[in-house]
Amino acid sequence: MIKKLRELIDLASKFERKRKVAVAVAEDEVVLQALNEAVDLNVCEAVLFGNKDKIRSLLKEMKINENKFEIRGYENKKETIKAAIKSVSDGETDLPMKGKITTGELLSVYLKEEYGLRQKGTMNLVSVFEIPTYPKPIIMTDGGMVIAPTLEQKVDSINNAVSISHKLGQGNPKVAVVGALEKVNPKMPATLDAAVLAQMNRRNQIKGCIVDGPFAMDNAISKEAAEHKGIVSEVAGDADILIMPDIEAGNIFYKSMVFLGNAKIASTILGGKKPVVLTSRADSNEAKLLSIALSVVMS
Repeated sequence: MIKKLRELIDLASKFERKRKVAVAVAEDEVVLQALNEAVDLNVCEAVLFGNKDKIRSLLKEMKINENKFEIRGYENKKETIKAAIKSVSDGETDLPMKGKITTGELLSVYLKEEYGLRQKGTMNLVSVFEIPTYPKPIIMTDGGMVIAPTLEQKVDSINNAVSISHKLGQGNPKVAVVGALEKVNPKMPATLDAAVLAQMNRRNQIKGCIVDGPFAMDNAISKEAAEHKGIVSEVAGDADILIMPDIEAGNIFYKSMVFLGNAKIASTILGGKKPVVLTSRADSNEAKLLSIALSVVMS
């Protein structure tokens, strides 16, 4: 398992064939800055889809050499998104990235059957954190896509998170399904789901990991807290993956770790045929770079 998220850059740069990122509506300073650094570090190549004049003007203002990129000109936003997604579908590029558009605008095209990128499972946001007070990187889902996941969607979330863990070198990750408390309570559906998911794992319906729950957050990540409450579990206090009960819990965890916990972060959208690079304006430049690298590693 990698120890530091900067190792994602090394992993992405080692591909024999450099991955190409298709940026939909690329006339965005924040996105171009992240891509510039990614290209300089050999993480990827980039094809910029959008208004060619605006893109070139931005690159000039930012003092970035436009020859680093392939630029494909489109005036209409809808046509730009379609062209970027089609390039991924046709194999010209390897994965899409959101430019100056909403996540919904990008995914609504990505999910159209004609492009063949949609799969049966749930697409969700998976984030990897490097937290100064935790001894190893920890993966969390979902903090930005699925509002109130069903049991079936939580299975998909586990599988998506486990796929990242395996790719990063952790062969049998410990998955903690978290909620407000560590006991099954019939009045709290998240605890019931956690117990079912743990049993599904024991019966090999969820593979490649060890799943247990429910856990409160403290006993998922602190062995001392788990021991104090008498919890006996391989996962307790040593989680590699956290499965959140809903988007509110996931989003609060995400922002708390970044803004209060000084965590480094890399995120990608998984569940489709190709990962989707999604960066937020609130993310640091390093987070944007690491998210591109993670998505490339998963492509």
